[in-house]
Amino acid sequence: MTDFKDEGITTVNAFDDSKASNGSIEENSQSKSGGPAKAQVNILERYINPAAIINFGFTLQAAWEASGSSIQFSLLNGGPASLVWGSLLAGVGSTAIAISLAEMASLDPVVGAQYRWSAAFAPSNNAFWGLFQGWITVWAWITATAASPAYLSNIVTGLAIFNYPTYEPQRWHGTLMMWGFVIIPVVWNFWFRRMLNTLEMIGGICHVVFFIVSVTTLVVLAERSSPSFVFNTIWNEFSGWTNPGVAFSLGIITVTFPITAFDGVLHMSDEVKGARTQVPHSMILAVSLNSIMQFAFMVTLMFCIGDVDQVVNTPTLLPIIEIYYQATKSKAATNLLVAMIALILFISLFNIFASVSRLAWAFARDNGLPFSKTFSYVHPTLKIPINALLLVGGVCCLLSLINIGSSTAFNALISLPTIALYVSYFIPILFLTIRKLQNRHPVYGPFKLGRWGLPINLFSMAYILYIVTFLPFPSFKSVTAVNMNYAGPIMGAIILIAIGDWFITGKRRFHVPTSRVAMADE
Repeated sequence: MTDFKDEGITTVNAFDDSKASNGSIEENSQSKSGGPAKAQVNILERYINPAAIINFGFTLQAAWEASGSSIQFSLLNGGPASLVWGSLLAGVGSTAIAISLAEMASLDPVVGAQYRWSAAFAPSNNAFWGLFQGWITVWAWITATAASPAYLSNIVTGLAIFNYPTYEPQRWHGTLMMWGFVIIPVVWNFWFRRMLNTLEMIGGICHVVFFIVSVTTLVVLAERSSPSFVFNTIWNEFSGWTNPGVAFSLGIITVTFPITAFDGVLHMSDEVKGARTQVPHSMILAVSLNSIMQFAFMVTLMFCIGDVDQVVNTPTLLPIIEIYYQATKSKAATNLLVAMIALILFISLFNIFASVSRLAWAFARDNGLPFSKTFSYVHPTLKIPINALLLVGGVCCLLSLINIGSSTAFNALISLPTIALYVSYFIPILFLTIRKLQNRHPVYGPFKLGRWGLPINLFSMAYILYIVTFLPFPSFKSVTAVNMNYAGPIMGAIILIAIGDWFITGKRRFHVPTSRVAMADE
């Protein structure tokens, strides 16, 4: 047995960044029973350079664009103060979580990430925690992938109403648009790896340039709100949640989700050169820079919001369109500014599909999914998990059908990712924190937190618990079947599915290869 301590540890470094295999280091791993792990045939190639992986995470989140196109939800609860101070709180909390995960990514940069770490660091029942975590993480990312086309569909619908006031949108219109926004990046991802380095550079530049253009336009042309309105105004009279603290906490959800998916970079680990250093750096830079841009954009929007009544009651249902129009007094300029937001969200969708397809592939490779042999297949020439990619795209198209029957049900479904992702962050951080308190932490990689590790880990978990507490709350206090937030019940159903799968077949079929570092104390 090895006692893990801060200093004085010598261990074999089993990491090799020159090629990717089953989780980087599993060729030398063993199963729980002590036998050799199954040889891995389907592997990915490392081709993503450092600049590309930084831009990958930076563009994937598209925080200021996503929050700007969904501020209508915070205008019901919390209002300006919730958007401004909530952006600051969400930025600090999300960065702390990313730093906590980055330490684990430097230790063990694997595509499965959270479910692999939960299995490795769990105090007991390692395989159960791996399978349980895997179901939550995969489902979180698939629903997050379905949410992105919904954002784009709402923008297109809003612009259609803005330019053609007689247009009456139907829910099936939105579903067809979502299908289009799914099919294009799925097909393009077949050749994604060949153009990724160039695309990410373009996406990163546009992400910054469009931000500067949008902020400058509003600052120069829009009427000014007072600082008291921006920083001190909490709206708690529209939704029935009269408690200012509850209204504020519900309002910050709008600015929480866009800077949540920083683990998307982790799921590309097998294709990143120098993953042990580049992946942690990319995660932290992506979430911190996006948090700063989101905070600055929310401050700008609230100072330049114009006529509040017109913004809140806009027929387009997208306040950002009305804000731009009041500032520019030009439909052409408004269309251009909103189109810039849509373009970055669309580029982000390419990255999301790439990331979640790798996650589904990794989980299938460890026999976590039904028909795992099929979905763990890597195309020999394209070098991508093509079946996993098609699975994610197909599920997103099926989920978009819910929008035809009930837009409320679909909105509830896509509100699930934040809960599920935060749970997927909480479990491995908790297990690693327990090990640190027991002075049994694993040997760190190049990125380590040192004495700041425990405070950051504890703050991360406290922030997660705070956000998760309010995520299942309905937007309106007078709850009906129409405005009910179904994210909590859906999350409960996924937990039951994961536990049920474990007892039915999971305990026999699921296997997470364990790295030398993780095995050293067994």
